[in-house]
Amino acid sequence: MDLNTVVEMRDARSRDMWRPGDAWLGGGTYLFSEPQPHIRRLVDLSRMGWEPVRLTAAGDLEIAATCTIAELSRFAQGADWAAAPLFEQCCRAFLASWKIWNMATVGGNLCNGLPAGPMISLTAGLDGVCELQSQSGSKRQVPVADFVVGAGVKVLEPGELLRSITVPTRALARRTAFRQASLYGLGRSGALLVGTRDPIDGELALTVTASTVRPIQFRFPLPPNAAALHEALEYGIRPDEFYDDIHGLPEWRRHMTFRFAEEIRRELLQEDGR
Repeated sequence: MDLNTVVEMRDARSRDMWRPGDAWLGGGTYLFSEPQPHIRRLVDLSRMGWEPVRLTAAGDLEIAATCTIAELSRFAQGADWAAAPLFEQCCRAFLASWKIWNMATVGGNLCNGLPAGPMISLTAGLDGVCELQSQSGSKRQVPVADFVVGAGVKVLEPGELLRSITVPTRALARRTAFRQASLYGLGRSGALLVGTRDPIDGELALTVTASTVRPIQFRFPLPPNAAALHEALEYGIRPDEFYDDIHGLPEWRRHMTFRFAEEIRRELLQEDGR
């Protein structure tokens, strides 16, 4: 879709004051998908030269905001982490064409803040941390689970840039479980849950996305039984936090959340015979 209100495009490497009507341009798959009448200028990130994805000296995984879905998928396919399968599962949750895979960015998916954003599900489920950079150059770190606070609502300040997402090495060693549901075969996720189990202390973590307006996490230092899990979900998710749109009613999303949570609990605790 043409953005007929845009009158200028500038390189993000050039220093220029941020002004109302500016928007960061990564892959552009969302920006050009629907009218954006408030945008007057695009600030292009494509020439920043950030390495798409890499392992740090400490073994953490650093994903640049400009990393495409295809680049992340390829990198994870060659990895030997216990959590590696989760990357492909979340990438596939896009249900997008190869064109989108090669243009859409991880950062763009997070910054859209949509409940069904699978990169939100992936990075929140693996305890990812966003590095945000202000126009003055100062930086701050925000956990992905706290980055999105509502449907399409983020903690970004005007002109603030999502630079990267870091997944800690300990999270990469976790066993994972993935559940996703849509109302129809190629539909947007109506519920997407990620479970992980720490190999060191046995902690079970559950991250609820798509069915809720924001990522909601639950942590169980001791293996929960079915009743404990149900109670945590019952009191940990308010009724108004279940998302309501054409891709699923709140009642259905709630049902699938509770069902998937119990399936994940059983899968990750099966070695314990629970």
